[in-house]
This record gives sequence, C-alpha cells and structure tokens, in this order.
Amino acid sequence: MTDSSTPKVNYGTITRDGLWNNNVVLVQMLALCPSLALTTTAANGLGMGLATTAVMVASGFSISALRKQIPADMRIAAFVLVIAVIVTLVDMTMNAWMHDLHKILGLFLALIVTNCVILGRAEIFASKNPAGASAYDGLMMGLGFTFALVLLGMVREVLGAGTLFSGMSLLLGDAFRIIEMDVPVYDGMLLFALPPGGFIVLGCILAGKRVLDQKLAGRAERRVAPTDAPACHSAPGG
Repeated sequence: MTDSSTPKVNYGTITRDGLWNNNVVLVQMLALCPSLALTTTAANGLGMGLATTAVMVASGFSISALRKQIPADMRIAAFVLVIAVIVTLVDMTMNAWMHDLHKILGLFLALIVTNCVILGRAEIFASKNPAGASAYDGLMMGLGFTFALVLLGMVREVLGAGTLFSGMSLLLGDAFRIIEMDVPVYDGMLLFALPPGGFIVLGCILAGKRVLDQKLAGRAERRVAPTDAPACHSAPGG
C-alpha cells in the first residue's frame, strides 16, 4: 500500500528540469556570484560545479532521510546546519587531495553554505520526497549548475586568455594535461577575464538558450499540429 502523503516522483521531469528547463544559472538566475567570479577558466568552473553537486546530493539525501525528525518550526536552521557540515567535509577533502585547486576556489567553497539553490531544493523538494529521489534531484541540479559553469568558463577562458582547459590537470590529474591547449595566434582580451566580461558572456549564453528553446518549441508544435487537426471529409456527391 503506497503512502498517499508522498508525492509521485517523475525522474524524467527531474532530469530535464535540472539539466535544462529549470537550470540553476541559465533559467533561475541563481548562484551568480560564484558563476561569475570563478569562471575565468573551465577548470575552475568544473571544480566549483562538482563540489556544489556533491553537497547537493549529500544534503538532499540527508535532509530527506531526517525530514520526519525535524520540527517544522526549526526546519530552516536544521537544513543550514546539515548543509554546513557537508560543505565543511567537502572543503576539507579538497584541501587534502586537490590543494592547488582549493587555493584557487578559496573562500567560495565555504560560501557554498549560503548558496540559495541548495537551501531552496532542501525546502522545495528534499523535505517532501524520498531520500533516493532527493539525492537524484540534487545530482541533476548540480550537474546543470556544473554545465553552466563549465560552458561559461570555456568561453571566457578562450576569449580572455587564449587558452582552453588550462589547469584541468590540477583537478583531474596529470593524465588530463593533454587536453590543456593554447589558441593559436591569440593572446586573449583582458575584458573577458574581468567581471564585466563575465556578464557579457552570460548574457550571450542566456540569449542563445532562449533562441534555441523557441526553435525547439516551434519544431515540437509543427510536429504535433498535423495529428491534432480534425480530418476533413467531403460530403457524398460534393
């Protein structure tokens, strides 16, 4: 017998919302501080995105598992406490195993605690759904956030420094040094490495997503329209 108080989970919707339809940066326009401050390279964006994803998965699972034990009037304080513990563990792990990248990300790792996306998903989703679904929601939202940061970092790195995937070996190991490359005969433009360049690139990406969404919606409408149109039959003898 199913629990009628637990809403039915649609994993396809969770996947589409997290990665594209309700993307943290490209749609919700949240977490813009780390999105603009750390995306001077794709490696920085990937590191911050993966750290945030780990926190979102662990916090979603933990808060969902504890949701029946947390008093309603104390839930926000309890959510922040759980998130802070997980962020501290992630911060210490990166400091121990990825120290060079940890120094680059610096204070922004600790500030994951204040990321409104994590607290928002805890309140909107994890506190109302099973632990497995909440962890999956955190994973998809985190991967969507990571995708946006890496995309933003790639464009800014190429335009601002004339490199691509610089420093990726600090995050993924020496085997990935092979993908670090320089753009031929282009040394970069400082504007795109500075905050104004971040806003310009983000605006262009948002505009591109809007155009792509409109084209996809129009294509879907054209594909559905013939099947929705009523069949026309001529009258006998007409």
